[in-house]
Amino acid sequence: MIRRLVMRLALPLLSFGFMNAALAADNGLITLQSHYSVKETIARFEAAVRAKKALGFKVFTELDHAAAAKEFGLTMRPRTVIVFGNPKFGTPVMVKTPMLAIDVPPKALVWQDDQGKVWLTYNSAEYLGKVIYARHGLPEPPSTPKLAAALKGFAAYATQ
Repeated sequence: MIRRLVMRLALPLLSFGFMNAALAADNGLITLQSHYSVKETIARFEAAVRAKKALGFKVFTELDHAAAAKEFGLTMRPRTVIVFGNPKFGTPVMVKTPMLAIDVPPKALVWQDDQGKVWLTYNSAEYLGKVIYARHGLPEPPSTPKLAAALKGFAAYATQ
C-alpha cells in the first residue's frame, strides 16, 4: 500500500521534472562556459561584434549589475549584460514597429557562478525571430540564419 502511494506521488513529480527540463531546454537561451575571466570574456565578445562593423554590427553599452548592486551595499557575483546589434537591420523594422525596441537590440550576459566558472548566455537567433518578432506581430526575418551564424561566431570567439 505504501509502495503504491509512493508510486502515485513519484510519477507526477517525475513527469513534472521532465516537463520542466524540456521547457528549460527550449527557452531560447544558449549558454556556453568560457575559458576566460569575466573581464576577458566581455572584451572578447565585444571585439568579435566590433570586428563585424562593416556588416552593421555595433556594441551599444554594458550593464554591470554587480557594480550597481555594490553602490547600494549589496554583493553579487559578476553579471554584465552587453547590448549589441545591427542598426542597418534593426532600424527599418523599428521605424515600422516602434515597440520592437523594448525587446531588441539583442543582449549577451557574461556571468560567474558560485563555483567561479564564467558563462556567456544569449538568446538564439531563432528565438528572436520566432518568439520576439511574433510578439510584435512580425514574421520571422529572412536574416535569422545569418544572425545565428554571427551569434555563434561572437560566442565562440568570446569563450573558446
